[in-house]
Formats: sequence, C-alpha cells, structure tokens
Amino acid sequence: MLNLAPILAVLAITLYAAHVRQRLLTWTALVALALTATAFIPGIDRLAVLIPAGLFAAVALVVNIKPLRRLLISGPFLKAYQRITPQLSETEQVALEAGTVGWEGELFSGRPNWDVLAAQPAPKLSAEEQAFLDGPCEELCRLHDDWEATHTLADLSPQVWDYLKKHKFFGMIIPKQYGGLGFSALAHSYVVAKCASLSGTLSSTVCVPNSLGPAELLLHYGSEEQKNHYLPRLARGEDIPCFALTNPYAGSDATSIPDYGTVCKGIYKGEEVLGIKLNFDKRYITLAPIATVIGLAFRLYDPDHLVGQERDRGITLALIPRETPGLEVGRRHFPLNVPFQNGPVRGKDVFIPMQHLIGGEAMIGQGWRMLVECLSVGRAISLPSSSAGGCRMGVAATGAYARIRKQFQMPIGRFEGVEEALARVGGYAYAVTALSRMTAAAVDLGEKPAVPSAIAKYHATEMGAAVVKDVMDIHGGKGIILGPRNYVGRAYQSAPISITVEGANILTRSMIIFGQGAIRCHPYVLKEMQAAQLPDAKERLQKFDGLLFSHIGFAISNGVRSFLLGLSHSRFARAPLGNHSTARFYRRITRYSAALALLADTSMLTLGGKLKVKEKLSGRLGDILSNLYIMSAMLKRYEDQGRPSIDHPFLAWAMYDRVYAMQTAIDGVLRNFPIRPVAWLLRALVFPIGMHEKTPGDRLGHRVCTLMLSPNEARDRLVEGAYLTPNANNPVGRMHQALPKVIAAEPVERKLSKALKSGQLKTLDADSQVTEAVQAGLISALEADLVREVRALTHEFISVDDFDPAVLPAGAVQASTQKMKSAA
Repeated sequence: MLNLAPILAVLAITLYAAHVRQRLLTWTALVALALTATAFIPGIDRLAVLIPAGLFAAVALVVNIKPLRRLLISGPFLKAYQRITPQLSETEQVALEAGTVGWEGELFSGRPNWDVLAAQPAPKLSAEEQAFLDGPCEELCRLHDDWEATHTLADLSPQVWDYLKKHKFFGMIIPKQYGGLGFSALAHSYVVAKCASLSGTLSSTVCVPNSLGPAELLLHYGSEEQKNHYLPRLARGEDIPCFALTNPYAGSDATSIPDYGTVCKGIYKGEEVLGIKLNFDKRYITLAPIATVIGLAFRLYDPDHLVGQERDRGITLALIPRETPGLEVGRRHFPLNVPFQNGPVRGKDVFIPMQHLIGGEAMIGQGWRMLVECLSVGRAISLPSSSAGGCRMGVAATGAYARIRKQFQMPIGRFEGVEEALARVGGYAYAVTALSRMTAAAVDLGEKPAVPSAIAKYHATEMGAAVVKDVMDIHGGKGIILGPRNYVGRAYQSAPISITVEGANILTRSMIIFGQGAIRCHPYVLKEMQAAQLPDAKERLQKFDGLLFSHIGFAISNGVRSFLLGLSHSRFARAPLGNHSTARFYRRITRYSAALALLADTSMLTLGGKLKVKEKLSGRLGDILSNLYIMSAMLKRYEDQGRPSIDHPFLAWAMYDRVYAMQTAIDGVLRNFPIRPVAWLLRALVFPIGMHEKTPGDRLGHRVCTLMLSPNEARDRLVEGAYLTPNANNPVGRMHQALPKVIAAEPVERKLSKALKSGQLKTLDADSQVTEAVQAGLISALEADLVREVRALTHEFISVDDFDPAVLPAGAVQASTQKMKSAA
C-alpha cells in the first residue's frame, strides 16, 4: 500500500487542480513536488517512485515545451480537425456571428461566476415609463373590449386604433429625436405584458411594430434620409408597418425563400431609374392587411451586372409603400379566432427604385445578417412578455376563482387534485416572469441575446401554454363557454400561435438553442474554428495550439468537477454568501453547468458533424442550458427583490421543477447517446451515485396554493403588471378586488351552514335563511350584508353566457350590432 503513495499523490493533486482549474505549469510543479516528497517516505520502493516520475516527466516535457507539443500533438490534431469539422453554411455563419454572449457564457463555462450575475443592476422603469403604464396603457386596456374585438368586429375598435396611434404605442422603440417614446426594453416588455394580460389581439397589435420590422431595421441599418422620412411617421401611427418574410415554400428555412428581385431599369415617378423588379408570395404577415409600408425580404439577382460582378447578390431587404403598382395586400388570415390583423402579401413585377432598399445599395446581400441581429432583440421581448402577461393573469384569475368557486361547501382550490394544477400555474408563472424580465434586462445592458432570446421564446411560450391549459382545467365549464363573461377561452385558443411564430418551437429547441449555444457560448469552440481558418500556417498553429490545450484542460476540469459535485450531491459547489435558503439552488446550477460543458464537449468531439442532424440529442442538451438560464433568472429576480421570504415557496417550487426537468434531459442524452461506452462513462461521471433530483413535493405545492388563494405580498408581486382594474370589461379585475370580501364572508357562511345542519334555520330559500339567521341572533346585520354581497358577486363570477340562436351564425352578429347602432 505504501508503494501506491506516488500514484495516489499524482491522482489527488490532479483532481484538486482540475476542480479549481489550476494552470498547466502549476499542476506540473505541484506533481513534481509531490513525487519528490514521496521519495523520502521511509520504506518505500524506489521503483514505485521512479516509474511514475519517469512517466510524468515524459508527459510534462511534451505538454509544457510548446514547440514539441505542436510537433507531436497540436499539428497532427489540427490537420485531423480541419478534415472532420463540418463546414458552416453561410446561414449558420451569419447566425453565429450575430448577437453577443452574456450570462449564458458563464453557464457554459462549467464554473459560473456568481459575482457577474450579482453585479448586473436590478432592472427598473423610469418615472416616465411608469407613468405611461399607469396612464395611457391603463386607459388603453379600459377602452378595449375583447369580446367585441374577437366576436363582433374581428378587429380592434376604431376608438382603440385611434388611441394606439395618438399615444405612440407603435413608437416605443423609436428614439425621441424621431418623435418616438424612446422606451427601454423593460418598459416595452411591461407594456406588452399588460396588454397580453387582457387580450392576445391587443398585445399582438402592440408588440409587432416594436419587434422585428421596419422601425427596428431602419434604426440599425437605414440611411439618414430613410430614418428621417419613415421613423416619425411610424411613431405617430401615420404609417403602419409590417414585415414580409415567410413564403409558402420557405418558412423556417428563410434563406431559401424563392421570392426574388432582379436589378433592372424601370419607370418611377415618370422617370427611368435603376431599380428592382420584384416577384414574391408571402403569408402569415402580421399587420399586412392594414399596413401602409411593407418590409420585404427577397433574394436579389443582377444578371446584367448593373450594380456588381456577382449574379446572385443574396438576401436583401426593401421597404415598399402600399400604393406601389403590382402590390397585392389587404386580404386576411384568421388565426384561431384571435383576429389581430394578419394576412398575405403578394406582388408580381413590382418595380421599386434602389433607394427603397433598407440602407441603400451598400446593404445589398446583407439581409439575413440584418434579420438575425434584429431578431435576437425583438424575440427577447415580444413573445416572452406576452407569455408573462398571460401567466400573471392566470395566477390572478385562477387563484381568485379557485377560492370563490365552492363545491362540497369548500373552495375548489383546497382539493388536492386542483392544488396540483394550481401550484403548477404559480410555479410556471414565477419562472416565465423572471425569464422575461432577465432577457429584457439583457437588451437594456446592450446585449443582442441571440441564445437567451431563443431560450425565452421557447420556454416562455411552452410554459405559458401549460399554464392556460391548467387554468382552463380548473375553471371547467366556466372556461369553455365563450361570451363577454369568459376570460379564459380566447387565451386557450390562441396558445398555439405563440408556439408557432418567430421560429417554430420544435425548430427553436432542436436546432437553435444548443446549435448556436454550443458554439457561441463555449469558451473555445468558435475560437478554434476561427483559428483553424487563419491563412498564415505559423499563426494558425500557434493560436490553435494554445486554444487546444486550454480546451483539453477545460474538458478535464469539467469531467472531474461533474464527478466530484455529483458524488457530493452539489455540496462542494460554491454559492454566494448571505442566503442559506437559496444556496442549494446556486450549487445545483454550478453542478449541472459542469455537466453541460462535459456533455457538450464529448458530443462535439465524438459525433462531430453528425451532431447537426442528431436533433433529439441537441434538443435535450438545449434543455439543460435553458433550465440553467431560467434558474439563474429566478435567483436574480429573488435577489433583486430583496429575498422576500414569503415568495420562497414560488421560487422553491419552480427551482425543483426545473432541476428535475434538467436531470430528465441529461438522462435522455445518456440513454440515447449513440456511442454506448462513451455514454456509460459519462453517466458514471455525471451521476456517480445515481439520479436523486425530485419533483416539487405536495407540501411545497400546498404552500404555493395557499399564497395564490388569498391576498398577500407574494401574490401581489407575482401578478404585478397585469391589468387588474375592476372595470366592466375585466372580470378578473373584479374577482381580484372581491377576493378579500370572499374570504371575510367564509366564517359567516360556516355559521349559516352549521345552523342549517342543526335545524336552527327552517326556510329553504338561501336569502331567507340569511334574514332568519339575523332574526335568530346567529349573525349580525353587517355579516348578513357581507354574505348577500359576496353571494351576488359569486353568482356573477361563476355565471356563463347564453345566446339567442339567431345571433350566432356568421354575419348575424354584425347585422345585429349595426341594427342596434342604427336604433340608438
């Protein structure tokens, strides 16, 4: 046993150095000192020291003498690397170069620096932005009648359209110098979320002009002449924008769009000018039916070389005024009974002058890069914010309804089956709102969060859809009967819309999140790819050598850290000081960050270019990264809000849910990894003592439900930003306001129930029973008034609509409405 001391010393030092990420030279020196020390152990066999020392010396010389290691290791590896590394398409290259890397890079490091996250300022609205939310945004919600919009008008009312334009809702991202509001991404997010809490039709109309479209593209790439002309008109609502990208034959594969333009000469305003003849067929274009200026993506060809030597000039973007001859616009799609303006845009031999290109001739062929860069910003806000607004309203509506609605003389929210769904609503709402908040904050910090925006888009809409499903399940028949009293049905109908737009969720999960994240966020992969393409052979080998050995050390460290942190169930991981209740969650993120880095490196090394088509594996690896990011967002929110202990059940439920989902994703990677011996080794490193993460427990779920069923600070924080004003058009606002009275009436109702069972009350009529109870001295007059008021409110909230059959056929509603207006 004594003779094993040198080997054990080398192993212990290597594990320690890998865990804390010591430099190569430091590791070499420490091992050399340890081997020297073991030589002086009394009674040790000299060969037991000399053999490990000799092997170590050989390895140390090769890896530390750079010319030697380049000759023996890096040079041959570089040649093999250049052969096996898949060539990136132009589309992939542009996508990788677009955007920036923020916190997600720390998560890919295997050892996230929590000080970096803590140093990010807590996002906060300005006084002007808060005033807009409390004033114009509040008034907009008051004006909007969603039943009228979705069932009667199939559009927003003229009054709402005028209000949107007058108060510059379409100019939130346009700077004040051009007449816009110049709001932060956070304010933009909060406005969209508030509108979404009331109506998907309203929020879609508000968010699209402020997302990927003409305004965003002009701000970044437009000429000064274009900015000065269009931006003030867009801010005032004088021009309504849309952006046409999707073709019937090219949706997700946007760079393959068959829409094309040909450089030629034509007549514009009575003069012959150089321009482009366009032919295109677009669909699913939001605001197209009413748009006055249409942004268009197409592939530009120059067969006569009028603007350059190349025939195929690539994806290019243009702005086309509605009145342009040959443009067909105005017909509508009807997306799942949510009638925001959406429809096709077509054109045959549409001629535009060159100055209609966004950015002019200088931006020819740059369209895909322009779109990808802008999409990373718009996608970080629009759909995550819409989902956040819907989740907030789901909490407010379902928490109140589950307390108001009683069966078997007990609020339905007290039944364990309902509690399970209700806890999921609260936990998912906490996660989605934290995620939306963090991606908006990233934009305000100057990031172009390409990977986080994909994470937010996918997971916010998926969890949002799960929330509305549970909301519908808890409401039961109340949720499925459409009418003015129904506040669930349209949200339920529209849930698939957010899943399919701005990159279908299947594509986003299986190809984008990990596909881009593995290369963009990894500390070495993209740099290695770039180094391998350097033209100078000497510089190429030098840079690649340094990156390769840093990468090798990184991979070894992550393997060791995964094993040690798995063996200790995260106890060796670092957590920020100051809050014992969240330390376990910080440690789990650190543990699974190392596991992600290990799995990603191993997948890329062993599968190479085949990983691109292993979309199921890629999707699961993306789930790991996504859940690490979502958990970080929730911790950041909790810290920024002062660590309120009353909120902890929401945080804990959502954390355990995400950790379990992450464990499931890792298990899915390992069970399906095509190279089985590698999978066995990875499982031993990542789960050395098995899988021990659990779903949130029933007791924790009960605590979440308790918070949702009564007014308190935690519930108020979770629904903050939803439209909860108790107006005629807002049943949820009225329920939210009535909740304290409902709770106050419950003890009185119990008195009445007890008196009825004991025979103290003789009458059968419910209202007469209240009168009789007052006369018998069982309850006070004030208590009687409270019960009557709450019973009236309860009847209002649980009631559903019914209609004269004559008004339900298509067209009858509009005719009836017109008749009523004429009579008035």
